Amino acid sequence: MTLLGVVAVAAALAPHRPLVAPRSRPALLALRPDELRGTSSAPAEPDVRAAAAEVSKLLTPPPAAPPPPLEEPIFKLNTLIVDSVKGAIDLVYRDHDYARFFVLETVARVPYFAYLSVLHLRETFGARDPGYTDRMRTHYFEADNELHHLLIMESLGGNSSAVDRGVAQTMAFFYYWYVVAVFFASPQSAYHLSELIEDHAYETYDAFLNENAAELKALPVPDVARQYYEQDCMIAHFDPACSVDGGAAPRESGPRLRSLYDVFVCVRNDEREHWETLCNLVQHGSLASADGRPAESTQPRRPPES
Repeated sequence: MTLLGVVAVAAALAPHRPLVAPRSRPALLALRPDELRGTSSAPAEPDVRAAAAEVSKLLTPPPAAPPPPLEEPIFKLNTLIVDSVKGAIDLVYRDHDYARFFVLETVARVPYFAYLSVLHLRETFGARDPGYTDRMRTHYFEADNELHHLLIMESLGGNSSAVDRGVAQTMAFFYYWYVVAVFFASPQSAYHLSELIEDHAYETYDAFLNENAAELKALPVPDVARQYYEQDCMIAHFDPACSVDGGAAPRESGPRLRSLYDVFVCVRNDEREHWETLCNLVQHGSLASADGRPAESTQPRRPPES
């Protein structure tokens, strides 16, 4: 094939491009900047940020749907259990506040240990829920926080009676297995049970502070309370149950305890923070609400009216 034939074949196979009349220099100068950019033959730069945002959307899992509202029969059963047990304890220990608080704190820390037991067992058998780690860490710190409440009550003589110790330990033993069974069947129901307990605990300590403010302000701070609130909480500043000054966390300095009154203020505020976390777990299935609204008491799902 001659050189002329090769050129002819190459021209036939090449893609045809429409001919565009070149613009004159005055015409180019009259163009707007956006039109002038369109005349360049250089390819447009890719929008890296927009592409990264799209990739992030694809890689981010959709938020988990909140659990359905708590069924009214479960709500009523939990309320009946908590009201009955607390009413009996308040009646028996009506004139023995520290013994009453010792029994209540012994029982109050049991659910967090039960939650950890079930979550740990599920992980052992292969469960890998992404929220388990934060939830287990939070429950551990809540149990430790309740333990220090218990140690404070012991330092005040709340466990001086063998009968009181026996009552508290017996209740804790059976309550542990009850919570384990309920949590296996329905974590939402188990969390709601503790929500009611922590709400009662807050109200109990708040009433105790209001009724005995003058006496408590004249009493010294127990060593275990000072160690925990002024020192240990600063070391474990990541503890969500350790922000005892009304929920402000993390603190640059621990609370300054001047009297036993301040100790019970811290204990009361702890119970409120536990209650807020439990409300979110019941209503949103997470440690914090998705919309950031303050926690509110759980309300049951009402049956449809006929």
